[in-house]
Amino acid sequence: MTISISSGFDSGNIRTLSITDTPGGARAELEIVTDHQSDFYQWFHFRVAGAAGREVELAIVNCGGSAYPDGWADYKARVSEDREIWTQADTSYADGTLTIRLASDANVVWVAYFAPYSMERHHDLIAFAACQPGVAHRELGLTLDGQPIDLLTIGDGPKQVWLYARQHPGESMAQWWMEGALERLTDEEDAVARLLRQKATIHLVPNMNPDGSRRGHLRTNAVGVNLNREWHDPSMERSPEVLLVRNAMDATGVDFAMDVHGDEAIPAVFIAGFEGIPSITDRQLALYHRYRDTLAARTPDFQTRLGYPVAGAGRANLAMSTNQIAERFGAVAMTLEMPFKDNDDLPDAETGWSPARSMQLGKDCLAVLAEMIDAL
Repeated sequence: MTISISSGFDSGNIRTLSITDTPGGARAELEIVTDHQSDFYQWFHFRVAGAAGREVELAIVNCGGSAYPDGWADYKARVSEDREIWTQADTSYADGTLTIRLASDANVVWVAYFAPYSMERHHDLIAFAACQPGVAHRELGLTLDGQPIDLLTIGDGPKQVWLYARQHPGESMAQWWMEGALERLTDEEDAVARLLRQKATIHLVPNMNPDGSRRGHLRTNAVGVNLNREWHDPSMERSPEVLLVRNAMDATGVDFAMDVHGDEAIPAVFIAGFEGIPSITDRQLALYHRYRDTLAARTPDFQTRLGYPVAGAGRANLAMSTNQIAERFGAVAMTLEMPFKDNDDLPDAETGWSPARSMQLGKDCLAVLAEMIDAL
């Protein structure tokens, strides 16, 4: 009996080209499917059945043309037998092909670009948070596939804080971060949460792109639109997710915003700012630097050495949310990036960067916000 490979489930993505039996094992050639109506691809998530006691080699042959081919060097795929614990697989990359090797006692193994965060778990997270004391839930509207955009609001202080994640749906670590942040904010015994709820009103959008998440996309929504290039001129026809959230921000104002992402190539946690916006102020920039440097001092999982190039004066792309929000509201805004690979400064050979570390980082980010909430 040969292996079977399937991806017909929430966030699944792979196409099987061939499967060949070998002595004691099997080899499959696969390719990642592009986002619908888009050329982007890099996210994969699939199931291998019939793997028990066999050496299985999985060759994803179209990685050289993916959205971020520099992300494959030194990358390790994630595998799970129970869909709860995800570990790093034996993985190598050469000549445009990513090769993943499995040797499992389990008959069914799941393989993914990063530990998935399913839409079912998203709804469980919303159900949990909405039932906690002092948490208000609002459905902002529906996506093009008819899925809800959920907003959770916590606290009643004067500072307006917006935290939103997963504009790019394949960056599932962003929603694990959100789960950690919500876990802390809803803990009534946690001093950081109590202070933030008193000083600020915190608005959280745990998943900005449910359509792309369910469809198994890397970067776009149901019609192939990159949401983080829509913030200057969103529409209900192309990017209702952005329009609905930006309208809600217009109603409250924004003092502090964090857009949570994952980066394919850089093996570190870092943030990107808004340095090139037209109306930048010394106060905005000083507060941004204060947040960045304090986070680096508080957690070794964050650093300031590696990151993106800084835009020159007046050259910020206002279609991106961090730049648009900083310009539109005079806010302190930033994009947080976590790695698909690992944090090379603190590597974990078994799990790499993981859901647990993403969740802890969410809690650490809130603690730093609490330190400077009065200054915003």
